[in-house]
Amino acid sequence: MARRRQGVTIKHVAADAGVSMQTVSRVINKEPNVRREMIERVQRSIDKLGYVPSIAAQRMGGSRSYLILALNDRERTIEGWRSREGSDWVDQMLLGGMLTCAQHGYRLIVELIDTHSDHIERELLAAIAALQPDGVILTPPHSENPLIIDLLVAHGISFARIGSRRPGPGFALTMDDERAARLATEHLIGLGHQRIGFIAGPADYEVSGWRVDGWRATMTAAGLPTDGLLAVGDFSYASGKAAAAQLLGRSPAPTAIVASNDQMALATLEVGRDRGLAVPRDLSLISFDDTPIVRFTHPPLTAVVQRIAEVTSRAVELIIADRTGKHVSAEPVVLPAELVIRGSTAAPG
Repeated sequence: MARRRQGVTIKHVAADAGVSMQTVSRVINKEPNVRREMIERVQRSIDKLGYVPSIAAQRMGGSRSYLILALNDRERTIEGWRSREGSDWVDQMLLGGMLTCAQHGYRLIVELIDTHSDHIERELLAAIAALQPDGVILTPPHSENPLIIDLLVAHGISFARIGSRRPGPGFALTMDDERAARLATEHLIGLGHQRIGFIAGPADYEVSGWRVDGWRATMTAAGLPTDGLLAVGDFSYASGKAAAAQLLGRSPAPTAIVASNDQMALATLEVGRDRGLAVPRDLSLISFDDTPIVRFTHPPLTAVVQRIAEVTSRAVELIIADRTGKHVSAEPVVLPAELVIRGSTAAPG
């Protein structure tokens, strides 16, 4: 492999290949209608000189920045990193987003924005001005924030809304959380459970409501009660403990619980054991997310697997296709979640 020489620029490549800098830029950017002979000639010079394309060189081909900006919830992301509790939502987002960006010559940059901040518009405008992204990926709860959406529309920026199915601008992508909750509830009903509790996530995440709807509809269709079997947390371990204590403190207590994320499920596991309940003999437990830690609990937790990497990858593809003028359907994209059965669910004792 050729070693990159100091100071090798697009000018050197153009001179070595005997073409214009614009042609080199078009080859670097993988633009259409470039003759194969020209592509091969430019690529030989790139390899010979050890040239590594820069973002600045890529921008010479037009107005594209070759950057896609992903916005994550600042407070919860930082809390998850600091607590080191094993959540890999951001990791999976980076896996799908970065690899797909790289395939198209793009870069993925993550910014943390506090959706509740009074300065959200200023923060987002500063990020847009500094990066000039070709597109933006919104993750919950930003996906449904009208201020963010209106701002992106006003600036003519292509964007994708992960965890959203609401009509409107941008590409909506969902993992069909309502169906996922239905799968979990149906599994427990199939095992013979009748009192199935549900721990919901916070209301500012629209997916929280979808999951409750899936659980409630499935219970109602089976003729089973839901009164007193719903508790609400905020995705934190502490809130999961409080919600589990609320449900397991009822008489009669549920024989199974579905928790809306892994931290709240782990908290439920602890509360159950503190009360002398064995999982799954006395209490069946299902979690959402399927982060690595739930596979190593005792017993390993049955869990809803969220296809986060695939959803983010698809979001990148939609933005790039839109940015390059290709026709893209405005219909919501659904990449359904799956239920993985492990040792935390069984027939009621």
